[in-house]
Amino acid sequence: MIRNADISDQILNFIAKSPGCRMNDLMAFFPDVAWNQLLGEVNRLRLSHRVWMIMDSRGSIVVSPRG
Repeated sequence: MIRNADISDQILNFIAKSPGCRMNDLMAFFPDVAWNQLLGEVNRLRLSHRVWMIMDSRGSIVVSPRG
């Protein structure tokens, strides 16, 4: 299992290279991480004001770097 700090850094790096990516993109890029762990980490990053997380008109969760 990947440590939370490691996955957070990897998520931030991915989002920086792919702003506006969808959660499906993150899940495809991190196949060894459970979807609920990935969503939890993205939500934690959102709560710490490091990323934006919105739902688009199709119901997909979109993630972008903040700032």
